[in-house]
Amino acid sequence: MRVISLCPSNTEIMEFLGLTNLLVGVDDFSDWPESVKSLPQLGPDLSINLDLVDELKPDLVLASLSVPGMEKNIEGLAARNIPYIVLNPQSLADIENDLIVTANALNMPDRGQEAAGQFRSRLENIKQKASGVRQRPKLYWEWWPKPVFTPGSINWLTEVSEAAGAENIFKDVELASVQTDWDDVKSRNPDYICVAWVGVRKQKVKKELIINRPGWPELEAVRNDRILILEEELYCRPSPRLLDGLEKLHHLIHA
Repeated sequence: MRVISLCPSNTEIMEFLGLTNLLVGVDDFSDWPESVKSLPQLGPDLSINLDLVDELKPDLVLASLSVPGMEKNIEGLAARNIPYIVLNPQSLADIENDLIVTANALNMPDRGQEAAGQFRSRLENIKQKASGVRQRPKLYWEWWPKPVFTPGSINWLTEVSEAAGAENIFKDVELASVQTDWDDVKSRNPDYICVAWVGVRKQKVKKELIINRPGWPELEAVRNDRILILEEELYCRPSPRLLDGLEKLHHLIHA
């Protein structure tokens, strides 16, 4: 089968299924595994070149609704009668289920069940390690600094926090993404500041920009130098790689 992925998380699902060899094209932001960088790139995930997609004659396109604006890709696929499925995971359970859904669409149901089982087992193993934690540190996750965006309760990072033996300080807000401000964050006084700016490599994030915000030197996290500059690709994409991020987070806050 000839498969195309239109966003990084879908590409990573193919790798977790062990089916990256079926990919014949990906979006510009798909960068893992390394091998996909040599495939035809079809444009950024919000502006896919559907003429190029059509030329590659895919048997299946893995589309997404994980970012607002992706709807036009799906409309274009439908208009061209290109076969596709849409993945839009909001939770770790959704990601596990997408492994099954994707494998079923590729007529490899056993592969999906096996991968989902591995995902679930690995997640449960980390949860077990964290279950005995007495002090659960409060985490502030920063997706974007101006305006400030942070995950709310309806987001995988709230689950990741809990699985790692911690809690998201914005878990009381019933949204997937919360727009707030620095004063609100300060009033919640997190134990750790976890910075994962969407689309920005960790090497480009300067810690001093965070430390020097008005009033922030008083924060518990800043006073104790608990500012974690993290790989956005391990925390901001709804793919099985979140488990890599989860394992890393557990180690960083409980080492």
